[in-house]
Amino acid sequence: MNDLLPYVIFGVTAGAIYGLSAMGLVLTYKTSGLFNFGHGAVSAAAAFVFYSLHVEKGLPWPLAVLVVAAVFGPLAGLLLERMAAVLADVPVTYKIAGTVGLLVGLRGLIELVYGPEAKTLAPFLPQGTAFSVDGVRVTVENLITVGVGVAAAVGLYVLFRVSKLGVAMRGAVDDSMLLDMTGYDPATVRRISWMIGGVFAAVSGVLFASAQGQLDVDVLSLLVVQAFGAAAIGRFASLPLAFVGGIGIGVVQKLVSQQVVDYPALTGLDLNVPFLALFAILLFTPRGKLVEVGRSVKSRAVPVSRFRVRTHVAGYGLALAVLLAIPTLVGAKQPVWNLAMAQVLLFLSLGLLVRVSGQISLCQVGFAAVGAAAFGHLLGRGVPWLPALLVAGLITIPVGAFVAIPAIRLSGLYLALATFGFGVFLAQFFYTKDYMFGFGQKLQTHRPAGFESEERYYYVLLAVAVAGSLVVAVVERSRLGRLLRALSDSPTALVTLGVSTTVTLVLVFCLSAAMAGVSGAMYAGLFGSVGGFAFPFTASLIALAVLTISGRATIPAAFLAPVLLYVVPAYLEGERTGSAIQALFGFSAIVAAAASQGGLDRWFGARAVASAERRRGPAGLAGNLPGRKPRPRTTRARTAVTSA
Repeated sequence: MNDLLPYVIFGVTAGAIYGLSAMGLVLTYKTSGLFNFGHGAVSAAAAFVFYSLHVEKGLPWPLAVLVVAAVFGPLAGLLLERMAAVLADVPVTYKIAGTVGLLVGLRGLIELVYGPEAKTLAPFLPQGTAFSVDGVRVTVENLITVGVGVAAAVGLYVLFRVSKLGVAMRGAVDDSMLLDMTGYDPATVRRISWMIGGVFAAVSGVLFASAQGQLDVDVLSLLVVQAFGAAAIGRFASLPLAFVGGIGIGVVQKLVSQQVVDYPALTGLDLNVPFLALFAILLFTPRGKLVEVGRSVKSRAVPVSRFRVRTHVAGYGLALAVLLAIPTLVGAKQPVWNLAMAQVLLFLSLGLLVRVSGQISLCQVGFAAVGAAAFGHLLGRGVPWLPALLVAGLITIPVGAFVAIPAIRLSGLYLALATFGFGVFLAQFFYTKDYMFGFGQKLQTHRPAGFESEERYYYVLLAVAVAGSLVVAVVERSRLGRLLRALSDSPTALVTLGVSTTVTLVLVFCLSAAMAGVSGAMYAGLFGSVGGFAFPFTASLIALAVLTISGRATIPAAFLAPVLLYVVPAYLEGERTGSAIQALFGFSAIVAAAASQGGLDRWFGARAVASAERRRGPAGLAGNLPGRKPRPRTTRARTAVTSA
């Protein structure tokens, strides 16, 4: 027992940080209906602000923490509340895409300002011994960290149970219109909730950076991932249970890390305790206990094209001609175009899920990694290139079927959480095993015989991308495509017609996984070798953000997205151009998500009407007095109102 005691103490300390982050996440979700995937990025930004104040400017750590908690946290909460307001009336798919865009955008912005390298942060909290338990030292830092978490949990409990503001917060969740009738402004209540959530995110980010001893934008941005499991234990509703869940996850994580030392096959299992907890709760909790907060919004239908079929055919023909001419036009940039073309199939697979069937997948790059690993092993065993490519896609199908299991009983937010947790688990546990890439190793790959050059391999990639586009086009126009669209619009109606939604979901996930697996295999052939580092789980988030801003048509967006992601940065010079482009993609995804239901059209229309009324002035208003003929609005104002 004495051997386990240090791990318990470390686990409680780490778990208090997880619980603090989870409480902020659950609080804002309960009061606004927006589950913020970018919560960890706010924590990362707060930690870097603390670094600037304390390390670079020399501010004493208590004052630096106070500035971060009392100034940065509330300001971040106010900005996030505005984001939540503009995303309130969009479908859950776009809510997820918007908050994922926040994560991607803040991550890119932090790298742009501070650079991609991790920074050392010496522990600033007192390291002296507070007391000992059976010879195990408990430091003042441990007590402060746990004390902050416990105080926050108790304070929130008292706030919700005793104060009028807490009752109003609970009312904002249950019925905001009824709350408005009692004299409380629901918007103000939500704003205060987001400010508190921002403080929790800021404090947890600073404490987590101190515990890690360094500032790494990826590690800090994904602090929220550790909090997912804690929030799931609280069923995304209970703040005390979320904190207790964070403590439990921290303790179990440290105990597992002590046990797996002697079992190399289990290496990395401790890092994935939060995701295993998340996955298990989402799979085994009764459906009635997992109800999403907020009203359901149906996605606006894609408008019918104004162009005739012949015009579409001519347009696609012209686009194909341009793609065929790329090797003669781009010169030394050919490898970048090859990289983009290898990803077209990945974006087609993601579009098939998100655009056509209304499902969410945040593990698409994990499917590609499975295909790449299978492709490398098959080539290493002497399998010819084309059969290895096809078999790699087939091997990925069972993985897609496994991910379809939570999709059968989950949708929207909870499906996104399940797929994201699976993607992280795949990257942190399976990538390092010999049956995938191995720890720090690479699998040797090659290109098909006769197509080794960059220009010739480009045409192989283009042929596969066109073939994938034809498959998606056939699916969209087939009975399966109609079922997928019906699944997106109304699964209940589909069931009443006697159609099995289970079979439909399994089919679409298997097809999507196979396409992503082939994309990973094609990508593996670009460099002659491939390793797990080429498929980070964060790439799935970036892919969704870029797809969101690439348009609503599945096939054109699949070609445009990799061009934006890989080709455009290659033509821009600058040491941190990649970070700037990533930030632009992330924040653009928020705008695209907000505009998905025509919200921006209405906003600009209202501004145009207001501007026209101001130009008319009092004289124009006088024309509307009793006894006078009303003065007509300007043509521009009428047009704006009509469009709104």
